Amino acid sequence: MAAEQGHVADTPLQVTGREPQAPRAQESASIPEILSASAKDAIFRVQEYSYLALQSIGNVFSRPFYFQDMLDQMDSIGVGSLPIVLLTGFFIGAVMVLQTASQFVRFGQTSLTGDAVSLALVRELGPTLTSLLVTGRCASGIASELGSMLVTEQVDAMRAMGTDPSRKLVTPRVVATILVLPLLTAISDFIGLVGGCVAAVFSLRLGVVQFWTRAIDALDLADIAQGMMKPIVFAFILSTVGCYHGLTVKGGTQGVGKYTTQAVVVSSVMIIVADTFLTKLALYLADKIF
Repeated sequence: MAAEQGHVADTPLQVTGREPQAPRAQESASIPEILSASAKDAIFRVQEYSYLALQSIGNVFSRPFYFQDMLDQMDSIGVGSLPIVLLTGFFIGAVMVLQTASQFVRFGQTSLTGDAVSLALVRELGPTLTSLLVTGRCASGIASELGSMLVTEQVDAMRAMGTDPSRKLVTPRVVATILVLPLLTAISDFIGLVGGCVAAVFSLRLGVVQFWTRAIDALDLADIAQGMMKPIVFAFILSTVGCYHGLTVKGGTQGVGKYTTQAVVVSSVMIIVADTFLTKLALYLADKIF
C-alpha cells in the first residue's frame, strides 16, 4: 500500500521528487562518493533557488495580487530599516572625510574632499553598505518568519486551502524589497553627505557651500545610475535568498535558527560577489552610453 502512494516533496519548493535513499554506512562511503553527493545536493539547491526566484517574478504578471501584504512588507522592511540606515549613513560619511582629509591636507587639496566623498558614497559605499545592513535585519527576519510558518505547518495549511505559498509569501516580500531598497540607498547617500559635510566643516574648516558645490558637481548621470542600479539587484538577492532558506527549513525549531544564519551569510556573500560584476558592467556601460 505504501509503495503505491505518490512521493511527497521533501520541501514546499521541490521541483522534482527525489526518492528516499537508504542510509549508507559512514565507513563504506568513499571520498569520491561523498564529493559527488555534495555536488549533487549543491546543484539541487541552486535549481530550487532559481525556480523560486523566477516564480516570484512571474507571479507579478498574473492574478491574484496581494497588495496589502506588499504594503505591510514595505512598511516592515523600509520604515523599519530607516533608523539604522540614517545612523550608519551619517557616520560613514563622517568617517570618509576624516580618512581622506589627512591625505588631501598633505597636498593642500582639501577642497577635493567633497568630490571624493560623494563619488565613494553614491557609487559604492551607499548601495553596498545599505544592502548589507538591510540583509542583516530583513533577510534574517524573512527566513525566520517563513521558517516558523513552515515548522508550524501554516504553509501546508495554506496549500490545502488552494493558496500558492510563493505568490502569497514570497512575491510580496521580493517586490517590497526591490521598491524600498533604492529609496533607502538614496536616503543613506544624502545623510552620508550631511555627515561628511559636518566633519569637513569642523575638521577641515571648509565652508558648507563649498563642500556641497564640489560634491554635487562631481556627480554625473552615470554615477547616479550606477548607484541606483545596484540596490535593485541586491534587493532581489537578499529577499529571494531569505525566502528560500525560510521555506526549506529542516530540523524543527532548531533548524529555523540555523537556516536564518545561513540566509544572512549567503545573502551577504552573494551581494559582495555581485557588486564586483555590477561595478564592471556599470563602468563599461558608462563609457558606451553616457
